[in-house]
Amino acid sequence: MTTRTRIKICGLTREADVDAAVEAGADAIGFVLYPKSPRHVSAARAVELARRLPAFVTPVALFVNASAHEVAEAVAALPNALLQHHGDESPADCRSHARPYIRAARMAPGLDLLDFAAQYSDALAILLDTHVEAYGGSGKVFDWSRVPPGVSRPVVLSGGLHAGNVIEGMLRVRPWAVDVSSGVESAKGIKDAVAMRRFCDAVREADARIAATES
Repeated sequence: MTTRTRIKICGLTREADVDAAVEAGADAIGFVLYPKSPRHVSAARAVELARRLPAFVTPVALFVNASAHEVAEAVAALPNALLQHHGDESPADCRSHARPYIRAARMAPGLDLLDFAAQYSDALAILLDTHVEAYGGSGKVFDWSRVPPGVSRPVVLSGGLHAGNVIEGMLRVRPWAVDVSSGVESAKGIKDAVAMRRFCDAVREADARIAATES
Protein backbone atom coordinates (compact mmCIF):
# COMPACT_ATOMS: atom_id res chain seq x y z
CA MET A 1 0.00 0.00 0.00
CA THR A 2 1.37 3.40 -0.96
CA THR A 3 1.62 5.91 1.87
CA ARG A 4 1.51 9.68 1.51
CA THR A 5 4.31 11.70 3.02
CA ARG A 6 2.94 14.24 5.47
CA ILE A 7 3.98 17.90 5.27
CA LYS A 8 4.65 20.23 8.18
CA ILE A 9 5.37 23.92 7.58
CA CYS A 10 6.92 25.52 10.64
CA GLY A 11 7.53 29.00 11.98
CA LEU A 12 4.41 30.77 10.79
CA THR A 13 3.66 34.21 12.19
CA ARG A 14 0.98 35.73 9.91
CA GLU A 15 -2.62 34.91 9.05
CA ALA A 16 -2.00 35.11 5.30
CA ASP A 17 0.84 32.60 5.60
CA VAL A 18 -1.31 30.15 7.56
CA ASP A 19 -4.02 30.36 4.89
CA ALA A 20 -1.49 29.90 2.07
CA ALA A 21 0.15 26.92 3.80
CA VAL A 22 -3.20 25.20 4.20
CA GLU A 23 -4.11 25.92 0.59
CA ALA A 24 -0.76 24.50 -0.56
CA GLY A 25 -1.51 21.23 1.20
CA ALA A 26 0.21 21.33 4.59
CA ASP A 27 -0.92 18.69 7.08
CA ALA A 28 0.53 20.48 10.10
CA ILE A 29 1.43 24.07 10.97
CA GLY A 30 4.20 24.78 13.47
CA PHE A 31 4.18 27.70 15.89
CA VAL A 32 7.53 28.47 17.54
CA LEU A 33 7.07 29.25 21.23
CA TYR A 34 10.78 29.84 21.78
CA PRO A 35 11.52 33.50 22.58
CA LYS A 36 15.03 33.48 21.08
CA SER A 37 13.78 32.44 17.64
CA PRO A 38 13.15 35.08 14.95
CA ARG A 39 9.96 33.12 14.23
CA HIS A 40 8.74 33.31 17.83
CA VAL A 41 5.08 33.88 18.59
CA SER A 42 3.43 34.05 21.98
CA ALA A 43 0.94 31.39 23.04
CA ALA A 44 -1.84 33.96 22.64
CA ARG A 45 -0.71 34.74 19.09
CA ALA A 46 -0.48 31.02 18.30
CA VAL A 47 -4.09 30.65 19.42
CA GLU A 48 -5.17 33.43 17.04
CA LEU A 49 -3.36 31.80 14.13
CA ALA A 50 -4.48 28.27 14.96
CA ARG A 51 -8.13 29.36 14.83
CA ARG A 52 -7.72 29.61 11.05
CA LEU A 53 -6.85 25.94 10.67
CA PRO A 54 -9.53 23.68 9.21
CA ALA A 55 -10.28 20.20 10.49
CA PHE A 56 -7.47 17.67 9.94
CA VAL A 57 -4.71 20.29 9.80
CA THR A 58 -2.77 19.95 13.06
CA PRO A 59 -1.29 22.84 15.03
CA VAL A 60 2.15 22.04 16.47
CA ALA A 61 3.59 23.96 19.42
CA LEU A 62 7.40 23.98 19.33
CA PHE A 63 9.35 24.37 22.58
CA VAL A 64 13.06 24.58 23.34
CA ASN A 65 13.92 23.74 26.95
CA ALA A 66 10.75 25.43 28.18
CA SER A 67 9.73 25.29 31.81
CA ALA A 68 6.88 23.02 32.87
CA HIS A 69 4.81 26.14 33.57
CA GLU A 70 5.40 27.55 30.08
CA VAL A 71 4.38 24.29 28.45
CA ALA A 72 1.33 23.95 30.70
CA GLU A 73 0.17 27.46 29.77
CA ALA A 74 0.51 26.72 26.07
CA VAL A 75 -1.22 23.35 26.40
CA ALA A 76 -4.15 25.04 28.13
CA ALA A 77 -4.35 27.67 25.39
CA LEU A 78 -3.91 25.17 22.52
CA PRO A 79 -5.63 22.00 23.74
CA ASN A 80 -5.54 20.30 20.33
CA ALA A 81 -1.88 21.04 19.57
CA LEU A 82 0.80 18.43 19.13
CA LEU A 83 3.92 19.25 21.15
CA GLN A 84 7.37 19.40 19.55
CA HIS A 85 10.33 19.32 21.92
CA HIS A 86 13.31 20.77 20.09
CA GLY A 87 15.89 21.34 22.82
CA ASP A 88 17.61 19.08 25.32
CA GLU A 89 14.46 17.71 26.94
CA SER A 90 14.82 14.30 28.57
CA PRO A 91 12.35 11.48 27.98
CA ALA A 92 10.88 12.25 31.42
CA ASP A 93 10.48 15.92 30.50
CA CYS A 94 8.60 15.04 27.32
CA ARG A 95 6.32 12.56 29.06
CA SER A 96 5.55 14.80 32.02
CA HIS A 97 3.00 16.82 30.04
CA ALA A 98 0.87 13.76 29.22
CA ARG A 99 0.37 15.02 25.69
CA PRO A 100 1.27 13.53 22.28
CA TYR A 101 4.66 14.83 21.19
CA ILE A 102 7.38 14.61 18.59
CA ARG A 103 11.03 14.82 19.58
CA ALA A 104 13.66 16.61 17.54
CA ALA A 105 17.02 14.87 17.11
CA ARG A 106 19.79 17.31 16.24
CA MET A 107 22.04 15.23 14.03
CA ALA A 108 25.32 15.90 15.80
CA PRO A 109 28.36 13.77 14.94
CA GLY A 110 28.25 10.57 16.91
CA LEU A 111 24.52 10.65 17.65
CA ASP A 112 23.15 7.09 17.85
CA LEU A 113 19.75 7.66 16.29
CA LEU A 114 18.54 4.13 17.00
CA ASP A 115 19.29 4.55 20.70
CA PHE A 116 17.82 8.08 20.71
CA ALA A 117 14.55 6.83 19.20
CA ALA A 118 14.43 3.97 21.69
CA GLN A 119 14.73 6.41 24.60
CA TYR A 120 11.72 8.37 23.29
CA SER A 121 9.71 5.24 22.56
CA ASP A 122 6.36 6.98 23.12
CA ALA A 123 7.10 9.89 20.76
CA LEU A 124 4.77 10.00 17.78
CA ALA A 125 7.80 10.72 15.58
CA ILE A 126 11.47 11.68 15.66
CA LEU A 127 12.23 14.86 13.72
CA LEU A 128 15.73 14.92 12.26
CA ASP A 129 17.28 18.39 12.16
CA THR A 130 20.71 19.76 11.36
CA HIS A 131 23.00 20.21 14.34
CA VAL A 132 24.01 23.86 14.67
CA GLU A 133 24.78 26.07 17.64
CA ALA A 134 21.27 27.53 17.70
CA TYR A 135 18.09 25.45 17.82
CA GLY A 136 16.39 24.89 14.46
CA GLY A 137 15.77 27.06 11.43
CA SER A 138 19.39 26.95 10.26
CA GLY A 139 18.59 26.40 6.59
CA LYS A 140 21.41 23.86 6.47
CA VAL A 141 21.17 20.25 5.29
CA PHE A 142 22.77 17.41 7.24
CA ASP A 143 24.29 14.29 5.71
CA TRP A 144 21.25 12.13 4.92
CA SER A 145 23.44 9.01 4.67
CA ARG A 146 23.74 9.17 8.46
CA VAL A 147 20.10 8.11 8.88
CA PRO A 148 20.24 4.37 9.62
CA PRO A 149 17.55 1.90 8.58
CA GLY A 150 15.28 0.53 11.25
CA VAL A 151 14.56 3.65 13.33
CA SER A 152 11.86 2.52 15.74
CA ARG A 153 9.68 5.63 15.46
CA PRO A 154 8.34 7.40 12.35
CA VAL A 155 10.93 9.81 10.94
CA VAL A 156 10.31 13.45 10.00
CA LEU A 157 13.01 14.79 7.71
CA SER A 158 13.94 18.42 8.38
CA GLY A 159 16.92 20.73 8.06
CA GLY A 160 17.50 22.93 5.04
CA LEU A 161 14.75 21.46 2.91
CA HIS A 162 13.22 23.38 0.00
CA ALA A 163 11.46 22.57 -3.27
CA GLY A 164 14.78 21.98 -5.01
CA ASN A 165 16.09 19.25 -2.69
CA VAL A 166 13.11 17.67 -0.93
CA ILE A 167 12.60 15.08 -3.67
CA GLU A 168 16.16 13.82 -3.32
CA GLY A 169 15.84 13.79 0.47
CA MET A 170 12.63 11.79 0.34
CA LEU A 171 14.02 9.29 -2.15
CA ARG A 172 17.07 8.71 0.02
CA VAL A 173 15.54 8.74 3.51
CA ARG A 174 11.93 7.68 2.81
CA PRO A 175 10.60 9.66 5.78
CA TRP A 176 7.08 9.47 7.15
CA ALA A 177 6.88 13.28 6.97
CA VAL A 178 8.92 16.32 5.98
CA ASP A 179 9.26 19.65 7.79
CA VAL A 180 10.19 22.97 6.21
CA SER A 181 10.69 26.46 7.58
CA SER A 182 13.41 28.69 6.10
CA GLY A 183 13.15 26.93 2.74
CA VAL A 184 9.76 28.55 2.05
CA GLU A 185 10.51 32.05 3.36
CA SER A 186 11.14 35.45 1.84
CA ALA A 187 12.48 36.61 5.24
CA LYS A 188 12.71 34.98 8.68
CA GLY A 189 9.17 34.30 9.83
CA ILE A 190 7.68 35.58 6.57
CA LYS A 191 6.53 32.74 4.34
CA ASP A 192 6.30 32.85 0.56
CA ALA A 193 3.05 31.43 -0.80
CA VAL A 194 4.61 30.37 -4.12
CA ALA A 195 7.51 28.64 -2.35
CA MET A 196 5.13 26.75 -0.06
CA ARG A 197 3.09 25.58 -3.04
CA ARG A 198 6.20 24.48 -4.92
CA PHE A 199 7.44 22.60 -1.87
CA CYS A 200 4.17 20.73 -1.42
CA ASP A 201 4.04 19.96 -5.15
CA ALA A 202 7.57 18.55 -4.96
CA VAL A 203 6.60 16.31 -2.04
CA ARG A 204 3.70 14.94 -4.06
CA GLU A 205 6.02 14.37 -7.02
CA ALA A 206 8.41 12.41 -4.80
CA ASP A 207 5.51 10.32 -3.50
CA ALA A 208 4.52 9.53 -7.10
CA ARG A 209 8.08 8.48 -7.93
CA ILE A 210 8.27 6.26 -4.84
CA ALA A 211 4.90 4.70 -5.67
CA ALA A 212 6.10 3.96 -9.22
CA THR A 213 9.17 2.12 -7.93
CA GLU A 214 7.06 0.07 -5.51
CA SER A 215 4.35 -0.95 -7.97
